[in-house]
Amino acid sequence: MTTSTTSQPIAVTIDGKKSAGKLLENTAHEIKQLIHKNITPCLAVILVGEDPASQVYVRNKLRTARQVGIKSLEFRFDSRLTETHLIATIHELNNDPTVHGILVQLPLPSQINEATIVQAISPVKDVDGFHPQNAGGLVQGQRVITPCTPLGCLMLLQEYGGDLSGKHAVVIGRSNIVGKPMASLLLHAHCSVTTLHSRSRDAANLARQGDILIVAVGQPRMIDANWVKPGALVIDVGINRVIDTEGNSRLVGDVDYDSVSLVAKALTPVPGGVGPMTIACLMQNTVLAAEIQQQQSAS
Repeated sequence: MTTSTTSQPIAVTIDGKKSAGKLLENTAHEIKQLIHKNITPCLAVILVGEDPASQVYVRNKLRTARQVGIKSLEFRFDSRLTETHLIATIHELNNDPTVHGILVQLPLPSQINEATIVQAISPVKDVDGFHPQNAGGLVQGQRVITPCTPLGCLMLLQEYGGDLSGKHAVVIGRSNIVGKPMASLLLHAHCSVTTLHSRSRDAANLARQGDILIVAVGQPRMIDANWVKPGALVIDVGINRVIDTEGNSRLVGDVDYDSVSLVAKALTPVPGGVGPMTIACLMQNTVLAAEIQQQQSAS
């Protein structure tokens, strides 16, 4: 399939900032109700090292937490931190009843095993939704804390696509953070789901069969119009920093926006699409964690 260079974009831009704003308003209202019950949701964020991108992400998360009324605690360590010290910090937070959510910003330095750290966080305080107990519960359809990015993607799809039942969804990427939980959420939304990855054969042809296309591969502008079914909903999870022809640094997604906007029904921009929803869902997860812990303590 080819598209004319004179074609005009037809895709609606999916406004993640606007959708996130509405979700944050609802979350702030829920927080006020919890505060009336003498419960102030509290999020502890741990940052190890000096990674510039991680510092930006943590700063944005903490700022948003303050805006909606979530108490935030920040723990910063240098890159020489030992795994033992980090686990000890997590155990202290696990045992602190005033802390409802724990987030360890990834990636971690090489001397620390990320899987070990994820498993050290109490499942009911795992606001990232990465703990094996939460991952398994999601597959089984249980009420668990769900990874923020896939959850945000699903909300955008439902807002712009309505009832997803019976639609064919194609997920490109099979990471534990996005691809796998995204596939589970789509199955629970009654979609037929295909997952593509680096070993998939004839991937572009398979992708073109999707009424919904979610892309999370970490390759700048990899997916162009040849991968997209006309009229599809396209969610671009990728965020890549590239240097343009004038030598300027800019952020782009895994989807070639200009090309795909000629054929898709709706498409997320980068930035301004999935990113704001991820942070909004983190706030929602912190509230959910507080509610789960309240129910457990009352039972």
